[in-house]
Amino acid sequence: MNNLQNFTKGLIKENPVLVLLLGLCPTLGVTTSAINGLGMGLATTFVLVMSNLVVSLIKNLIPDKVRIPSFIVIIASFVTIVELLMQAYLPALFEQLGLFIPLIVVNCIVLGRAEAFASKNNTLSSLLDGLGMGLGFAFALTLLGAVRELLGSGALFSIKLIPGDLMLVFVLAPGAFIALGYLIALSRKLNK
Repeated sequence: MNNLQNFTKGLIKENPVLVLLLGLCPTLGVTTSAINGLGMGLATTFVLVMSNLVVSLIKNLIPDKVRIPSFIVIIASFVTIVELLMQAYLPALFEQLGLFIPLIVVNCIVLGRAEAFASKNNTLSSLLDGLGMGLGFAFALTLLGAVRELLGSGALFSIKLIPGDLMLVFVLAPGAFIALGYLIALSRKLNK
């Protein structure tokens, strides 16, 4: 598989949320607004890219018996960096995302890409795979957040576009399931 395919498969054919149905906990939990979805998506993208990069660089140095724990330590290190940077420079977003930032450590997308791809491929391919998967995740979260925010409160990226409240269910937990279901159906229709 060439490097362009490594990058684009996460965006379209193997989108973590809309096709593979991975990472649904943060997908449903933080997407009450487009900015929350974008923030969580970009934080996860950074962790994916950096952990894939490091795993691909040191894959031959890690014994098989401690491979998964080593990957988790690498991922946790980058999550800590993201968490501290968000806390310092984006405190409002950090407050909104809350516990979901530290939970990136156990996000199956991140650990899955480290194990299934970065530990078996070269550095450039691993970096592009992480970037593609991360941007695909960020796109899906931003899109879901935008749909929920627009339908629920008539706003987009906190800019009020439609006066009054619309369908409040979309800013609540059931709205996440409803909107995600329709987005998955649309994605499957477009991918055919």
